[in-house]
Amino acid sequence: MPSHSFPPLKNDLLLRAARGEKVERTPIWIMRQAGRYLPEFHEVRKNHSFFEVCRTPELACRLTLQPIDRYGTLLDGSIIFSDILVIPQAMGLDVQMVEGRGPVFTDPLKTPEDVARLKEHVDVAKELGYVYDAITLTRHKLEGRVPLFGFIGAPWTLMAYMIEGGGSKTLSKAKSWLWKYPEATHALLRRITDVAIEFLVGQVEAGAQLLQVFDSWAGELSPHDFKVYSLPYIQQIAAQVRQRLAAKGMADVPMVVFAKGAWYALEELSQSGYDVVSLDWTVDPQYARKVTKDRVVLQGNMDPSVLYGGADAIRETATRMVHAFGKDGKHIANLGHGILPTVDPEALKLYLETVQKVSSELKKD
Repeated sequence: MPSHSFPPLKNDLLLRAARGEKVERTPIWIMRQAGRYLPEFHEVRKNHSFFEVCRTPELACRLTLQPIDRYGTLLDGSIIFSDILVIPQAMGLDVQMVEGRGPVFTDPLKTPEDVARLKEHVDVAKELGYVYDAITLTRHKLEGRVPLFGFIGAPWTLMAYMIEGGGSKTLSKAKSWLWKYPEATHALLRRITDVAIEFLVGQVEAGAQLLQVFDSWAGELSPHDFKVYSLPYIQQIAAQVRQRLAAKGMADVPMVVFAKGAWYALEELSQSGYDVVSLDWTVDPQYARKVTKDRVVLQGNMDPSVLYGGADAIRETATRMVHAFGKDGKHIANLGHGILPTVDPEALKLYLETVQKVSSELKKD
């Protein structure tokens, strides 16, 4: 059992909403809210490389707190500053964050024989303990202002990065494995899943109060391939994390799944063991409620690009979004993907203010 004694939580709106409880207004947080759109982020980053920040708990904590310090009560949650690719790093692959290109694997997996280069046994606490330390430090520094998310990348998305060697428009290298090497694909997905489960449990032990699984490239798979190569591992993560927390005598935490682009799997995702299903901006909220039958809380989902559209567009779109999820809808507001790096922080402020104001008025009895 972890022995941390954290400050009491002052704003539990996000946790209550994630559990499906009736709330007085829609809680809101933003994917990549600790990010490049903030001038104060660049002040820290100009002296430190990306993964140096991830691996330095004090710096990761500082970046996590920046949006909370800037926006105050307009944000209802925080998410630890880290990256989904720390898992491939822990498994033995070298990943660099290259300016203008994003993540680059110096020696990606080309054939199943390359899997032998991965560590046979990953000591997750040793390899990723810096994330745990950052979470614990941040929980204390938050002083109970808002709850803290931990997160991982989903196995399919991580495998795709490990094979593609970085971002890709087609994922042709990774997807070719599904047909050329199906057994090796499942074996690799199982190995990633095992690390992911242990890593999430460790994040909760360190102080994470919610967990999100990012399947950023889910929408690159056909419905059939998603059900074969992504969904089973996403389901296993939810089930195993809950089982292991229970075995340790620890309280369950709300879990969120974000399978970007997988609109066709909404029904399956709503029965995959997660409390919250996050939607990208291409999914109509009313359609999502109809398909999921209100089994789960829905998260999202304004198009991040609306934040470039000016005050009237932000107010109009945010208002329409809140109303689309409904007065009685179980909803956590966010964007339909991460905030873009050149957004004006004042534009985000207006979005946060609009969601709070409109949802408070909507949910009045």
